[in-house]
Amino acid sequence: MMTYKNVMEALDWASSFLVDNGREETAARIVMQHILDTTYAGVMLHLQDTLTAEQCEQFVQLIKEHANGRPVQYCIGSEEFYGRTFLVDESVLIPRPETEELVLGTSNRIKKIFPTKALKLADIGTGSGAIAISMKLECPELTVVATDLSAAALATAQKNAQLLAADIDFRQGDLTAPLNGEKFDIVLSNPPYIAFEEAKDMSSVVLEHEPHSALFAEEDGLILYRKLAQQLPALMNKPALIGLEIGYTQGEQVAQFFQESFPQATVTVENDINGKPRMVFCEIDV
Repeated sequence: MMTYKNVMEALDWASSFLVDNGREETAARIVMQHILDTTYAGVMLHLQDTLTAEQCEQFVQLIKEHANGRPVQYCIGSEEFYGRTFLVDESVLIPRPETEELVLGTSNRIKKIFPTKALKLADIGTGSGAIAISMKLECPELTVVATDLSAAALATAQKNAQLLAADIDFRQGDLTAPLNGEKFDIVLSNPPYIAFEEAKDMSSVVLEHEPHSALFAEEDGLILYRKLAQQLPALMNKPALIGLEIGYTQGEQVAQFFQESFPQATVTVENDINGKPRMVFCEIDV
């Protein structure tokens, strides 16, 4: 078994090993944070610390697992999102930094749009629960319902809600079906939006490990936006807010779906931090 005198030696080996296997060397530091149960700063402060035989064995095992193609977040079982740690496994997509911008954009708009604090929010296709839980913890006055078609995804989301002490009403079912005709002030969704033909250009790490049901959608990735645009008018209060994450080529089409369904609404396409169209917001006036 490989053993290393200290944290720095282990990181040096892992970085080289990952690069040799076509992976990002930053994963070495992420795994070490997990092994030491600390932050990036904590790792930097303990570079000369000796690893136990058990820590060393676990570190090498996880690095090799990632080198073989398993996403590092699945290897360590978690990912950071909006300043919190979420459990992730192969039942859910790994939360992306771009989705944090949907949470931020929604939080900012809530203050602007709604005169009242007692609001009801639905997160459709919740996956790990990252959006629903973050919204509840950022805006505790919200009543939050989260839906997903996958029972396994909901089980992961429920664990996250318990660990982060977020009171969420989880429901299983397709799109708006579990919402039972109730009325909502805010609806958010990050649905599957990748066209099947795009698979050929995607990373094998994503294709071989993340759930395809949460990645791909028919009609060039647009079918679920079209269905949501058809289903949501019956469920929205006034005023109301709808926020969606989209593929960067889909802004114009998705905006058109919602403008047709809500002719009086203000529909905007917003760019993410990388300057790519990534969100559509639909603001519905009284």
